Amino acid sequence: MLIDTSTNRHGAPEDNAAPARRPHDDAPDTAALFRRLAALEDGPERDSVRDTLVTAWLPMAHRIAGRFRDRGESIEDLRQVAALGLVKAIDRFDPERGAFESYAVPTITGEVKRHFRDRMWALRVPRRVQELRNKVRVARRELTQNPGSPEPSVAAVAAHTGLTEEEVSTGMEALESFSTLSLDAELSTGADGYSLADTLGSADTSYDVVVDRESAKAGLRRLPERERAILYMRFFEDMTQSRIADRLGISQMHVSRLISRSCARVRDEVLAERANRRGGGSGSPPASA
Repeated sequence: MLIDTSTNRHGAPEDNAAPARRPHDDAPDTAALFRRLAALEDGPERDSVRDTLVTAWLPMAHRIAGRFRDRGESIEDLRQVAALGLVKAIDRFDPERGAFESYAVPTITGEVKRHFRDRMWALRVPRRVQELRNKVRVARRELTQNPGSPEPSVAAVAAHTGLTEEEVSTGMEALESFSTLSLDAELSTGADGYSLADTLGSADTSYDVVVDRESAKAGLRRLPERERAILYMRFFEDMTQSRIADRLGISQMHVSRLISRSCARVRDEVLAERANRRGGGSGSPPASA
């Protein structure tokens, strides 16, 4: 998805006389829109609300992208990556769990850091391929050193180097495909210079949380209504087992057993589903006790 990243704050001209702002103190009030988005099913209306949220928060994504300028990527490319991170943050945000910017800033920042990691990480080329690449590079330079010399064919390079045509093809492919860059390479010449390694982020563990949550949804839906309600009160409303017991008129020990049994059932179904996928099975859930 290509996102229009030309917005400057909310489309208004900049006021040079305005007082200095903190990073996100112009954040739009979109709490109602997020609640509406969460309540809508997929469709045109939801897409419209989502687009409105993207437009409202795009200036923040631009500022985050601006922190990574002058690191070997154009600011427009960085803005597109940050906008993608913004869309992911909007899609995954739970309006009941705090302010959007608290969730969005690390999500967008992580997306930009992953972009640098994925696009610029030095490749480990096998030694044999490195040797072929170097021989082909030298041969091509020697065969084209005279002005007007045509690009040598695979057969010509093979004859010049004593390699087979297959080896020459491998060397040419490596020569054209690999562009390595040391992680210690300086990307800034200023006083506060930094290396490529400084721009690389760690793995975002929030993706694992999302995967686990999505995997558990089907099993949660299959639980009896009372057990679903107990899990909701315990893990989403943060109620103690004693309070849950009082509300339902049962013992705290019974609540504890129901929580343990429900969690074990959902966990077993998720693990069985993953095992079936790896083994090519149908993924049918185990029968309930």
